[in-house]
Amino acid sequence: NYLAEIKESVVGGFAWASQNGPLCEEQMRGTRYNLMDVVLHADAIHRGMGQIMPTARRVCFASMLSGEPGLLEPVYLCNISVPQDAMGNVYGVLTRRRGHVFTEEQRPGTPQMTLLAYLPVMESFGFTADLRSHTGGKAFPQCSF
Repeated sequence: NYLAEIKESVVGGFAWASQNGPLCEEQMRGTRYNLMDVVLHADAIHRGMGQIMPTARRVCFASMLSGEPGLLEPVYLCNISVPQDAMGNVYGVLTRRRGHVFTEEQRPGTPQMTLLAYLPVMESFGFTADLRSHTGGKAFPQCSF
């Protein structure tokens, strides 16, 4: 059975292609490949790892590029602690920097709010200083990737 012979090489080619994608050699996400048909050479010397693995990688790249791939923008998850009276300023700073709040919770028994927001990494340079200056030093952000 030829397929059993090449299975490890094909899986290795898929893994290689997925780790170093065709656009900028970054790890690919959200991809799936359906192997529909395989045509193999009858001579075993042409079915070795050195022939199958690079071929599987090129097949993955070709199918990926024909699907019109796109790049994802890196985004920070920001946890911002701020008093209620300064929340408007936090929203203003985030909006100017293409960020958006998706969760807002009040800490029980305090006027402090905890906001969870997404902020594009590109917009994060100088974010803490900007946020603190617009809130009079009342907001405390912590960003994680």
